[in-house]
Amino acid sequence: MSEIIIHHTAVVTEQGVIENGVIRITDGVISYIGDAETWRPETASGEAQHIDAKGGWLLPGFIDVHVHGGYGADFMDATPEAMDTITRFHAQNGTTSMLATTMTATRENIDRVLGEVHRYMSKPMPYAELLGVHMEGPFISPKWAGAQDPNLMLLPQLDWLKDWYERYPQLVRQLTLAPEREGGLEMIAWLRDHNIVAACGHTDATYADIQEAVGAGLSHAVHTYNAMKPLHHREPGTVGAVLTDARISGEVIADGHHVHPAAIRLLAMVKQPHGLLLITDAMSAAGLGDGHYELGGQGVTVKAGVAKLTEGGALAGSTLTMIDALRFMVREVGVSVAEASRYASGNPARLLGVEATHGSIAQGKRADLLLVSPKLELERVWVQGREITA
Repeated sequence: MSEIIIHHTAVVTEQGVIENGVIRITDGVISYIGDAETWRPETASGEAQHIDAKGGWLLPGFIDVHVHGGYGADFMDATPEAMDTITRFHAQNGTTSMLATTMTATRENIDRVLGEVHRYMSKPMPYAELLGVHMEGPFISPKWAGAQDPNLMLLPQLDWLKDWYERYPQLVRQLTLAPEREGGLEMIAWLRDHNIVAACGHTDATYADIQEAVGAGLSHAVHTYNAMKPLHHREPGTVGAVLTDARISGEVIADGHHVHPAAIRLLAMVKQPHGLLLITDAMSAAGLGDGHYELGGQGVTVKAGVAKLTEGGALAGSTLTMIDALRFMVREVGVSVAEASRYASGNPARLLGVEATHGSIAQGKRADLLLVSPKLELERVWVQGREITA
């Protein structure tokens, strides 16, 4: 039996912060959580590892539902080595679970990625856990292509999705589409019926279009504000619908480049408590610094940490990590550590329906944990009780 005792820590739980907390991990599962006054040290085994957190925060591991790559690898590479690289890099930066996110591509390329991710998930995963796939495109709008290839964008092809579902049941956990396009509502209803998150993104949908889509089963918006019809006082657009409809949760890229802090603050205010999710939308350049890269077959230049298409200059994903997103939310947007933690962990778990085992610190849950200093520096990461090292 493996046992870890972490003490002298501010434990962030869904019920509140335990200021002088103690937590015990037994064989990868949280077996005790409480404060120092009620903890009975004699219950620990003689072989237990004791960790003094020195007043740092203990947070649930981050869950990133929208991430394309990192440290030189992209999920579209579709190799075990690439998936190891991505999950290792992001685990070292606090992400303990994620969705492998695809790009607009040919059917053959997407099929190859799905097959390789399915095989990767069938074996023990050594770093961050893949929970499935987020399919971003190709059923999106060329008008809001962003950094994706408009030449490969298509109207929704429900027969493709049915084929993938038959071969890889429950592998696709989220699908992003432009709901205003022909066949969009039919696909959204099918996604709803098969427990797949239907998300709007890269879309020119009007306010009325989104309302109709929500009626069919749309429940989520990817990288809110970016690559979607903006808010106007006479036509609220996609952004207006996302902001005002409590049935839609919204992702945000909190890096200071994609969205102004005030706009993020507005989103946080209207989406309390469970409707806001932090994501990275990270591309392969994350962790590597400035230079020239590729995303979805298009050239990307990273300068001062900002990734843009080399031709055209559109923002091309990010170089963000989840720990940086949490710090930005606390320091620049002005939310509490507990609130930022919920946006990065609890709310993504709810979106994916895995909150019984993931996304918060509670007895009986997986020990996906982060030790973060009082200054919000990430110090240690555990995935199911197993420490991830550099």
